[in-house]
Amino acid sequence: MNGPVTESGNPAGTSTEPAASDSPLSVMTSTTPTRLFNDSCNTSELRYSIDRGATGATSNPVICLTVLKQEWPTWQPVLHALVAENPGWSETQIAWELYRRMGTAGAKLLEPVFAANDSTWGRLSIQTDPTLYNNADLMLAQSQELSALAPNMQVKMPCTSAGVAMIEEATYRGVSLNVTVSFSVPQVLAIADAIERGLDRRRAEGADTGHMAPVATMMVGRLDDWLKVIAQRDGATDVSYLDWAGIACAKRAYSIFRERGYTTKFLVAAYRHLGHWRELVGGDLVHTMPHDWQVKANTSGENPTDTVGAPVPPAVMDRLLAMPEFVRAYEPNGMTHAEFDTFGPTLRTLRSFILAWHDFVGIARDAMLPNPD
Repeated sequence: MNGPVTESGNPAGTSTEPAASDSPLSVMTSTTPTRLFNDSCNTSELRYSIDRGATGATSNPVICLTVLKQEWPTWQPVLHALVAENPGWSETQIAWELYRRMGTAGAKLLEPVFAANDSTWGRLSIQTDPTLYNNADLMLAQSQELSALAPNMQVKMPCTSAGVAMIEEATYRGVSLNVTVSFSVPQVLAIADAIERGLDRRRAEGADTGHMAPVATMMVGRLDDWLKVIAQRDGATDVSYLDWAGIACAKRAYSIFRERGYTTKFLVAAYRHLGHWRELVGGDLVHTMPHDWQVKANTSGENPTDTVGAPVPPAVMDRLLAMPEFVRAYEPNGMTHAEFDTFGPTLRTLRSFILAWHDFVGIARDAMLPNPD
């Protein structure tokens, strides 16, 4: 069974990339409503993406840990200055301030894009502390703090039950959200419904909503990963059809977004193959792509076309719908808000984000307490 994972063109690094203006991603951003975000605040990668039409960037604790290591010569003196200037701060306070500055630097690079897009697009998404995933009040307070860092800041928080509980209020208070740790149709619909309620409250009071740009993330590849774990636990040997799982959920979610006329834009993340891009082009949605996947797309030789409305092959859908865990993710009422917290991809992703944040704090600790050995 052929799946969307089949690639065309050459792997990244084995062919010459077309000029930025002629690249597949530039074609996508210039000829379709589909937007491109850079899935990192790495300076050089963000510039590459902006040159190819990107109108935003996303980050999370894992990404910021990677960028800190990639750009260590830039951030090491900042870190040591923070330690020297704040002798009473804890390692967590030092790490948090460094994290804030990294996000602010990414937002600064996007300021020209923000200005060129009527102060709507051109935002940097910065995530709340992942350890607060179960505390709506603390996430709400932190979302306002992070939103105030720059005019073009967008705030990420997880689509847990606590996250959903504070989305409406944060939106009402003027925070442009990017709700993440989301992998299913019921999650992105809960996000969009809550944001719409917050926007309606602002509109009712005459507050500005025109310059807000909320998005609801679906981490398509992480859903595929989880379903493959389940299938292999059950003894399956052929799991290639599960490369379509996230695509199927994304297509259904996008169709519902269009039917309901949500203000919130649908965002695709967490790529595992080019099909996650190729099969979801042409709609009024967003792709947030890591740099290596952008390079693969740009060296693929593909001509992006309108595919988001194309159906998943019927034989694939039959196999997917025979899997109860996929049905939970695919059906609009497949999960309650409480069940978001125990969904396999939620647990796996939160654990990885929290681990990365602890490692980030550990780098601050090493600067404060260098190993004497």
